Amino acid sequence: MLRDRRKSWTISRGRLSSQSSHFCGITLKVITRDRENQEEEEEEEEEEEEEEEEEEEGIEEEERKKKKKKQEV
Repeated sequence: MLRDRRKSWTISRGRLSSQSSHFCGITLKVITRDRENQEEEEEEEEEEEEEEEEEEEGIEEEERKKKKKKQEV
């Protein structure tokens, strides 16, 4: 739990409560922005991993084709 005793707001279990709605709004915006940024980073990492896997699969397929050609000859 996060507390700022000067502004009387708390964050607990993903819920935001405050006696000052102005600071609530600012804090909520920051939290939302941080979550969105984190989600975007995770999506980018997943895309990079998928691209790497596709490249590896492509390389493996090329190697198989080369082996088949060598076996045929």
